[in-house]
Amino acid sequence: MTPAITEPLASGLVPVSAVPPLEPGDRLTREEFERRYEAMPESKKAELIEGVVYMPSPVRVRRHGRPHARIIGWLIYYEAQTPGVEVADNATARLDLDNEPQPDAMLYIAPERGGQARIGAEDYIESAPELVVEVASSSASFDRNTKLHVYRRNGVLEYIVWRVMDSQIDWFVLRGGEYARLEADAGGVVRSERFPGLWLNARALLQGDLAATLRTLDEGCASAEHAAFVAQLGGAA
Repeated sequence: MTPAITEPLASGLVPVSAVPPLEPGDRLTREEFERRYEAMPESKKAELIEGVVYMPSPVRVRRHGRPHARIIGWLIYYEAQTPGVEVADNATARLDLDNEPQPDAMLYIAPERGGQARIGAEDYIESAPELVVEVASSSASFDRNTKLHVYRRNGVLEYIVWRVMDSQIDWFVLRGGEYARLEADAGGVVRSERFPGLWLNARALLQGDLAATLRTLDEGCASAEHAAFVAQLGGAA
């Protein structure tokens, strides 16, 4: 536990933490950010983006909590059928010296199966996972702008932003160093390029039809390309 010190004030001696608290807008190094974050166990989420501290407001149920839960369910269902990939929920990712986000969800190939991310000695994700998902409010949100450029620059291969108030899901894929929008096929299904079989019926997900969302994912996981991917991951092990 961090020791307390006292500072003389007009009202007497008041305990003050030896480690300054994180404050939104602080400009910090990643090392200092982590030092202050670890000294605030009561803090649920803080991120360092382009060297600036961001601490989100309390989470609303319909604007974030429920969409977040649905995304996690969709990804976990894929993990269950794809040995060698892993899902993380709100885990810290050390991308570079100025960026340490805590994405709503990540999907990555396990390091021992040849994935590009690593799990460091302190149990943080090191470098970029293959896929990141953020639940955002609208097209004007932080996730749809600043974070998009951070993830692109650090090599996140696919980035999904669910814009809840716009009732829209954007899926970007990294091609030639730039993000291009991954478009739906003729049947309205978006198919991951990096994770074969990870198919998304965006209309069903936006409407809250989880059964239809998972039926589409089942179809993806029954495809020949998914079987080949699973075999490839097994060979990598």
